[in-house]
Amino acid sequence: NRSTTHSTPLVPAVTTVFTMDEFYLRYYVGHRGRYGHEFLEFEFQPNGKLMYANNSRYKNETMIRKEAFVGPQVLKELARIVETSGVMQEDDSNWPEPNDVGRQELEVVWKDEHISFTTAKIGALLDVTGSKDPEGLRTFYYLVQDLKCLVFSLITLHFKIKPLG
Repeated sequence: NRSTTHSTPLVPAVTTVFTMDEFYLRYYVGHRGRYGHEFLEFEFQPNGKLMYANNSRYKNETMIRKEAFVGPQVLKELARIVETSGVMQEDDSNWPEPNDVGRQELEVVWKDEHISFTTAKIGALLDVTGSKDPEGLRTFYYLVQDLKCLVFSLITLHFKIKPLG
């Protein structure tokens, strides 16, 4: 017999019915500099297609482009991450404008909502603290970290050369 110390869930439950044809997400971070246009971009389409691009010209690297399909459960988890982050209620009007250091863009279409955020590159949490809207930018920052982690994991797992076992 287990006892719990929490009377409410640590993560709010997604309360709506989810259909794949309602969800789209795109993230971009990049800058133009010494090595040209360097960027990271990924996109999840409603049909489950994940597109990933990473262009770094450092040491004459070439652009990496990957495409894969993810199932409905991955899209549901992605939607849950976005919803529980609270980013859909944020407003980027007081976030730092893109500058010479670079820009970030996040676009999410889900249910009857469409958000599109643009801000400067965030190098560290210290950049968030000094902004005009530290709470909103912190929400964005942590969501982006979670999204990158998920995408890097999916790409690494999907394109793993050596079979497990």
